[in-house]
Amino acid sequence: MPYIGFARSPHGPIKTYELILEWLREKGFNVGFSKHHWAGDLPFGLIVAETQKGPVAVRWSLGREFTIRLEEVEGETFEEFVEDTVEYTNADSG
Repeated sequence: MPYIGFARSPHGPIKTYELILEWLREKGFNVGFSKHHWAGDLPFGLIVAETQKGPVAVRWSLGREFTIRLEEVEGETFEEFVEDTVEYTNADSG
């Protein structure tokens, strides 16, 4: 089953990417592949990961502290979430 998530982080893109992947591992997700999209002029990004539990997409934005929530969704909802976020940011990959 796919998962989407929302995170806040006081850190920049690279540290936030590391924190989200670490959080996923702590929650039992074995990440096989991941990709990070962000826009240099916008304070948010998107992390997409392939895991043994299914694909995961986490949209992050700047905040005072690191928080994250994750929910299971249908495949169509997952695809729309990823497409809408990437389209909105016109993101660069890292």
